[in-house]
Amino acid sequence: MSKQSILVTGAAGFIGSRLSRALLARGDRVIGIDNFNDYYPIVHKHRHLADLRPQPDFTFIEADLRDADAMLRIIGQHKPDAIAHLAAMAAVRYSVEHPLIYGTVNVQGTMNLMDAARQAGNPRMVLASTGSLYGSDTPVPFLETAPADRPLAPYPASKRAMEVMAHAYHHIWKLPITVVRFFNVYGPHGRPDMMPWKWSQMILAGETLTLYNGGRLQRDWTYIDDIVSGFIAALDARFEYEIINLGCSSPVDNLTFVQTLEKLLSKRAKIVEVPTPPSEPLITYADITKARKLLNYNPTVNIEQGLARFIEWMRQEKLLPA
Repeated sequence: MSKQSILVTGAAGFIGSRLSRALLARGDRVIGIDNFNDYYPIVHKHRHLADLRPQPDFTFIEADLRDADAMLRIIGQHKPDAIAHLAAMAAVRYSVEHPLIYGTVNVQGTMNLMDAARQAGNPRMVLASTGSLYGSDTPVPFLETAPADRPLAPYPASKRAMEVMAHAYHHIWKLPITVVRFFNVYGPHGRPDMMPWKWSQMILAGETLTLYNGGRLQRDWTYIDDIVSGFIAALDARFEYEIINLGCSSPVDNLTFVQTLEKLLSKRAKIVEVPTPPSEPLITYADITKARKLLNYNPTVNIEQGLARFIEWMRQEKLLPA
């Protein structure tokens, strides 16, 4: 495939930076944008960018999705062949405390991006969504055809709104859009507010972990490299409009997750059990039949392998004791 120019939003974030790295490695040009939101310490975003900034085919622009004029200017100037949209306010629990920003960033911000794209020649787009929008009433494993109209918190609700608006932009302006629904992405460069990072540090510090429902909640943990490969396949596929799950399709209960960390860290966790809050689904579980068929997607990293790689990276970065 010939060299492409790809705009990556959220390029200083966890998944955006790893996607950018993979695109550069295969010879693409990457225009990365990020607003350096301080939801978590900026030092981690600079870490994400450290292996990208020196590369001649990487251009970084500090910009905010909420600035519609900036989105139009950037897309008009750089004329990307494709847009990989990963910038978002994430985290279910944070959205319960700060709901309004999820509307302005995830819904209006995405609309600003799509509107700029349709005014600049309709480059194809892949939008990152979430498996948490299936809520608690969807049969497992979750199929893309499920209504997904009963989200449990503002974060997944904002992502579902983004998907619906994306269909409108495709229908009216023929914007080619693929939506990929991520399931519990983890691995090196993961966010410090996520379970693998927080729980690893808390176990070593002797702090008490809170397990909902006795650790019986299940999550479909999906390793970062598998997610990136699926996202790139979606970028290359050039669909008109599709929604595709990207998960591991192998849910792990939280107690097993903690036990795996205990083995890797050689330390027992202190645990307290509490009831599950209404924002948390009992299970996330992707049916990836469609991804296998359309993208030749095949996740290969299980939770034991993935957490081992994550802990090794944390120690290399001196985020955990060696």
